[in-house]
Amino acid sequence: MAERNLRKERIGIVTSSSMDKSVVVTVSRKMKHAMYGKYIKVSKKFTAHDEKNECGVGDSVRIMETRPISKSKRWRLVEIVEKAK
Repeated sequence: MAERNLRKERIGIVTSSSMDKSVVVTVSRKMKHAMYGKYIKVSKKFTAHDEKNECGVGDSVRIMETRPISKSKRWRLVEIVEKAK
């Protein structure tokens, strides 16, 4: 059997969980500035599919790239790494 291509995975923080079966995950990374060489914090928001509505704001989660689920959702929740306090 042919193996599936490796899918991208990201770890981020849930910033919004008010939608039904959807969460907004903010993924931050440090990037070196091209000219000045200073490291700057860059963040990007992903809308992910949360089938069981188990995420809350502040949770650390792992998301995986998947087929388009809706107009904005191309990621799905794999696991909750750490629950918010």
